[in-house]
Amino acid sequence: MIEMKRYFLELSYKGSPFHGWQIQQNAFTVQECLEKALSTYLRTPISIMGSGRTDTGVHASMQVCHFDFAGALSLEKFMKGINAILPKEIAIHSIREVQPEAHARFDAIDRSYFYRIIFQKSPFLDELAWLIFQQPDVDKMNEAAQILLQHEDFECFSKIQTEVNHFRCKIHSARWEQKDGELLFHITANRFLRGMVRAIVGTLMEIGLGARTLASFEELILSKDRTKAGKAAPAKGLFLCQVNYPANLYLD
Repeated sequence: MIEMKRYFLELSYKGSPFHGWQIQQNAFTVQECLEKALSTYLRTPISIMGSGRTDTGVHASMQVCHFDFAGALSLEKFMKGINAILPKEIAIHSIREVQPEAHARFDAIDRSYFYRIIFQKSPFLDELAWLIFQQPDVDKMNEAAQILLQHEDFECFSKIQTEVNHFRCKIHSARWEQKDGELLFHITANRFLRGMVRAIVGTLMEIGLGARTLASFEELILSKDRTKAGKAAPAKGLFLCQVNYPANLYLD
């Protein structure tokens, strides 16, 4: 009997044409597209589990998923073959054999996102950034971002209808960076709630533009009330960019 093996795939995708990561009825998703490609290439039904969901229009410069396969697999040949099948918006960057019980979602140590804001119209970044025309106070936004590290309950930044047991997240870092005429927000945490990063970005932008005071930001977090937070920033500026795992999960 051929032994079943588990693999981690590292991939990236442009989220613009997809209705998010997770398979759903009557919608074109990254997971569905990837499962079809894997099933075609490996000639057997394949299901995958991602490190987490991304919403409609959100991108990933690094996403990780796992799948099981019983059979010989030439990793170099696989990389060329699967990328030839996938659409141009999805690219597989690596495949690694892992421990049989390794889990792309539950074994992740932390995840990182970045959010891109631009201040001038760009035909190249239109689907990859939020265009605004006012220059915000980045120092105030960074002060507010540091307040996030002092709390763990972020119900105020979560989508209301979401299937979670709790709203606790441990944010390890959160900062704004001005680089090459762009404004980037970087955030790393052990887990994220649905819509959390976009709600944080939208609220911090209100502080930067003077529509919300710095003092009210902590009050908002303590309120646990999503209706009091800012409008979510557009999906197109958000990227999942890093997922970290314990080194002992990998067999290669």
